[in-house]
Amino acid sequence: MSMSYFMTAAAGDHTRVLLTLFLMLVAAKLMAELFERLRQPAVAGEILAGVIIGPSLLGWAVPSEITSMLAEVGVIFLLFNVGLETKPAAIFKVGKRAAVVAVLGVVTPFLGGWLLMRAWGATTVEGLFVGTAMVATSVGITARVLSSMRLLDAPTAGIILSAAVIDDILGLMVLAIVSSVAAGAINYVEIVTTAVLAIGFTAFIALVGAPVINRFAPRIGRLRIGDSFFIFGLVLCLGLAVAAASIGIAAIIGAFLAGMALAEAAEDDYTMHKQTNGVTEFLVPFFLVNIGMQLDLGVFRDPSVIMLSALVTIVAVATKLIACAAGAWNMGKRRAAQVGMGMVPRGEVGIVVAQIGLSLAVITAELYGVVLFMAVATTLIAPPFLKWLYASEAALDAKIGPADAGGIVVKDELSKIC
Repeated sequence: MSMSYFMTAAAGDHTRVLLTLFLMLVAAKLMAELFERLRQPAVAGEILAGVIIGPSLLGWAVPSEITSMLAEVGVIFLLFNVGLETKPAAIFKVGKRAAVVAVLGVVTPFLGGWLLMRAWGATTVEGLFVGTAMVATSVGITARVLSSMRLLDAPTAGIILSAAVIDDILGLMVLAIVSSVAAGAINYVEIVTTAVLAIGFTAFIALVGAPVINRFAPRIGRLRIGDSFFIFGLVLCLGLAVAAASIGIAAIIGAFLAGMALAEAAEDDYTMHKQTNGVTEFLVPFFLVNIGMQLDLGVFRDPSVIMLSALVTIVAVATKLIACAAGAWNMGKRRAAQVGMGMVPRGEVGIVVAQIGLSLAVITAELYGVVLFMAVATTLIAPPFLKWLYASEAALDAKIGPADAGGIVVKDELSKIC
């Protein structure tokens, strides 16, 4: 074949990729606008946009390695942006309560999922994988809702973010154990090593990294390259994301820690926040739409699959909501409910667990569809309830207004709200 043929084929592939990205972005923003006008969280509309244009309905766009990669970059920048609004002191302040919330939010859903599947007649390994898929929280969804409402510094937001980080570490340990069981033997050394590295990495960035960056921030700002502090932030974000993934924890945790390390230095930097928000608003829709695109409605032709999907989703919501709310009960009913609902979304975390189970051939395609449905459903269920539960904080935020042009909000009076 001639060189011109290959060049034409490559150009065609590039055009299809660009068309897919175009459709994803346009669909996400149109649905976000519609849901905002209906006074519903935009994140729910963006996920539904993926279901609509994806293979299950219109078939205009299909998940691919490129869309998955862009989705990964999108959620990385989302968590980096969230980290910029979260000072290390705020995380340490709620550390003990967040740890309780995280542990309860791991043990209860895991047991609930395993018991449900055993009662359904599934194998032990299938029950373990479904339980594991219920464990970790997709903090990206909750962070997106709180960020859009300018409530990342609400009293319960720090608990949710901290608990989600701990959840990720505990969830990885559970996944390592379950994967080892499925393979026929438990690798204790690997489990302990991952746990030690994850805890050490998180503690080092929070306790050492943040103070060092604060000390050298003025020098970074005096570099001659354009937007030097913003560029440094991007480098740190991607670098810590790579480091986190390399030691076995989610890349988004590294991105969150990078933002948190820069939070104090970037507090008065309007340009930094504006530039990061611009990048985030462009990339995050790909993350949300990609979640919706992965839902295969075809497996739900079987009534038993529909029934199991509903039961798994109900157990997934109830166990996280009740267990995590119990961990924050002394904050009052409303704030406990905020914490519980904020930990409900499974999003891409549950999908990853399901994909591992499918690759190991320990769960069926139908059970994969059930877990996928649960992951998407919990992601859609949480945002409307979060918006309602945080209504009082949002109303006060609108009354007080932004403290500066960067949109950093003063909420000292929030402590008076129950």
